[in-house]
Amino acid sequence: MAYFEWSDELSVNIKKIDEQHHRLVEMINELYEGMKSKQANDILSKILTGMVEYAKTHFATEETYMATYKFPGLAEHKAEHAIFSAKAVDMLARYKINPAYLTAETGLFLKRWLSDHIQGTDKLYAPFLNDKGIY
Repeated sequence: MAYFEWSDELSVNIKKIDEQHHRLVEMINELYEGMKSKQANDILSKILTGMVEYAKTHFATEETYMATYKFPGLAEHKAEHAIFSAKAVDMLARYKINPAYLTAETGLFLKRWLSDHIQGTDKLYAPFLNDKGIY
């Protein structure tokens, strides 16, 4: 059974963005499975590298939509993205020095990002973009 299940509560009703958000759920579940099998350190590098790549790709997608359709909350949203990006880069750098203790921190960070950012902040642009015909 997955640690974190995708649900409609996470959906922003925009297919491309939902697919990218789903990848974040997969990363959380991969990390959890690694922890259960006591192989978290083996998978942590992959997850942290994936977080850095995810930030580049996913945030560019969201920000392009918001800029194209002149979403009024773009600046604040970009600021939250910058925090995630910086944290992901920091965690990857710390992993390369000493991977100990990062597994739980990474899992908690990703879970909080899903609940706070995706279920909170992202829900603010979803109706705006849906009104512009973006699904």
